[in-house]
Amino acid sequence: MNQELNQERMNIVIVGHVDHGKSTVIGRLLADTGSLPEGKLEQVKAMCLKTARPFEYAFLLDALADEQDQGITIDAARCFFKSKKRHYIVLDAPGHIEFLKNMVTGAANAEAALLVIDAKEGVQENSKRHGYLVSMLGIKKVVVVVNKMDLVGYAQASFENTVAEYGEFLKKINLEPVGYIPIAAREGDHMVGPSVNMPWHKGHNILSQLDDLIPEDKEAKLALPLRFPVQDIYKFTESGDDRRIFAGTIETGTAQVGQAVTFWPSGKTSKIASIEQFNCPPSTQAKAGQALGFTLETQIYVQPGEIMVASGEAAPIQGRRFRANIFWMSKAPLILGKNYKLKLATKRVNVRLVEVLNVLDASELTSVKGKNLVERHDLGECIFETLKPIAYDLAAQIDATGRFVLVDNFEIAGGGIVLESIEIGETVEQAHVRERESRWESGHITPELRAQAFLHRAKFVLITGQSGAGKRKVAMALEKRLFLARKNVYYLSHANLNQGLTGDIKLRTWDRAEEIRRLGELARLMTDAGQIFITALSEVDDYDLEQLRTLNAPHEILVVHMGDNPPEAYKPDLILEPGTTTDSAVNRIQKALSDAQVLEFYI
Repeated sequence: MNQELNQERMNIVIVGHVDHGKSTVIGRLLADTGSLPEGKLEQVKAMCLKTARPFEYAFLLDALADEQDQGITIDAARCFFKSKKRHYIVLDAPGHIEFLKNMVTGAANAEAALLVIDAKEGVQENSKRHGYLVSMLGIKKVVVVVNKMDLVGYAQASFENTVAEYGEFLKKINLEPVGYIPIAAREGDHMVGPSVNMPWHKGHNILSQLDDLIPEDKEAKLALPLRFPVQDIYKFTESGDDRRIFAGTIETGTAQVGQAVTFWPSGKTSKIASIEQFNCPPSTQAKAGQALGFTLETQIYVQPGEIMVASGEAAPIQGRRFRANIFWMSKAPLILGKNYKLKLATKRVNVRLVEVLNVLDASELTSVKGKNLVERHDLGECIFETLKPIAYDLAAQIDATGRFVLVDNFEIAGGGIVLESIEIGETVEQAHVRERESRWESGHITPELRAQAFLHRAKFVLITGQSGAGKRKVAMALEKRLFLARKNVYYLSHANLNQGLTGDIKLRTWDRAEEIRRLGELARLMTDAGQIFITALSEVDDYDLEQLRTLNAPHEILVVHMGDNPPEAYKPDLILEPGTTTDSAVNRIQKALSDAQVLEFYI
């Protein structure tokens, strides 16, 4: 029992055009290796007999009724089989063109791939797209399986024609398969043993070829610099436990207690105090592949999505703009200027397409320059810009932190790899503000005239701090104090900001990037009208403040921070310590406004 638990494991993905027999290949492997639950094969055969349907090995996988009705595999299914050498986890990635996008998640964690091609139908567009996507995902161990050889009379010439055609395509995308195998999955030919129908094939069957694959070089991952994307931070409060555990999975490298570490892109540093694992004995070392947590000697505030690295080792790239190859799968094209959600390791951030450098049809490998969008099933070489700086690596160096997916309307729309970091000159927001200000139409009332009428200058007052710090109470008290002093003042609540500026209920889900954009644009309008504009926001970071400053230009912001962990790069104008009363807070903000020559305007 212990020997079986410690047996080597390998993740493989199986892909291919619809109806080329992927599910049959997996079903047959499960049956022929004795990996099915006891009685499962007989149960499925009895079901087929009862419903007067011919038995198919694919039915062993298609457990969902709607999938059996359509005769296609809809979602990436996970199943298991074993040989004498190792255990295999098989990801059945959909081949139907409508479900290509699910293949990204099906293939992302695979070490090897089986590409299935129907010997009679031959190489199809999806066969080529799958080859390109597998290559782009960094899967090097690829086995091409030419299925349904019984439909072409087990002819060697038919097999060799398919090998020649597909091999020529794969060569163009620099993908060298480890082997080609002719099979008839339904009949069992070359599945786990030799085939009497194809004695001309002297190479592997599928099982022997898989067993012959060399597992991923785990030592190579250990030799790479430490990459620990922070998934979440957990804080414990019971029984005086004040630990903050930084949880995630080590993608590459090693870590040990006492090691100096840096979190990117924030640049904050500390040392590892302990390694935390559930229901495990204490350990002083950790390595690539382990899911665990760390505590630090000095408590620092970082957000999920940052990458912890060993101080002194090669750091990831930090920036906002990069060049990438992206395989686009959404019906709606990838377009310039639209906000998408980028997911890279554990980071989630808004991103925009800045430029399309080149577009390639992934099945025909034909290139088109001069396009300003990427359409479905095309491969785009593009430049992207994230809303905030992120930490990442080039995919060619560390693929775990160099691969990403783009999400549009809560669905995976594309998958890509980072090719190059791009120096950023003018950001998207700066270009927007420059264009906005060049077109800004002012009336006859100047800011000076408004100040003379209101007896004060305009100002955007932003009160920040962690949730529960009392920001909202202070903001409303400040509004009341200034209003009673005859100032032209307005407080905008968080709810009004997010719910009141859109009529589409679908857009009312919380989105910090959109919240900041709206607030910045609204502040520009309110301060242009001569008002003292007040609002309160929780968990604002340096990049949020910088974007608000940019969007509110040419007017300025007074930033007030309440409580612990003030922004570090963007220094607040006023910090109110924990425990500051509301009256004291309002007095100090009022003084800061006076010091900034906002409240008194002398004609």
